[in-house]
Amino acid sequence: MGLLDHLSDLFEFHRGHSKKKLSKLRKRQLEMVEIRVKMDCEGCERRVRKSVDGMKGVTNVEVEPKKHRLVVTGYVDPDKVLRRVRHRTGKKAEFWPYVPYDLVDHPYVRGVYDKKAPAGYVRNADGNPQTSSLARASSTEVNYITAFSDENPQACTVM
Repeated sequence: MGLLDHLSDLFEFHRGHSKKKLSKLRKRQLEMVEIRVKMDCEGCERRVRKSVDGMKGVTNVEVEPKKHRLVVTGYVDPDKVLRRVRHRTGKKAEFWPYVPYDLVDHPYVRGVYDKKAPAGYVRNADGNPQTSSLARASSTEVNYITAFSDENPQACTVM
């Protein structure tokens, strides 16, 4: 920290924040926290939105009731956001467990495909080692698939 930085910190007008609080806010990074919460009606949606709206560091709150999804953007701790949603709403909440359908090689493998997932999403297989090995395509499997592909000019043609 240089001399000018030190002087600017001394004479800077803080709007009711102490230096410790400002340094904490500066250290946190902007995060996007996605949480899955079951919402049945507009009242549930309003309750979920209000539970997170007043938190320090929250810059944006998006609620998607059809997907049962809450997206919080801001300088916040993801675990604190999850705990607050659970406490204030009384609902079961978890981090968003789904990824887009296009990112998984085999979306219909047991453990990846989920009937309750929103349209276009499947369960994230990275956390479970048994499921992730099934969901990824092996190199030999990719070779067999590309051998008969229409997009490959050197591919075999069976007629």
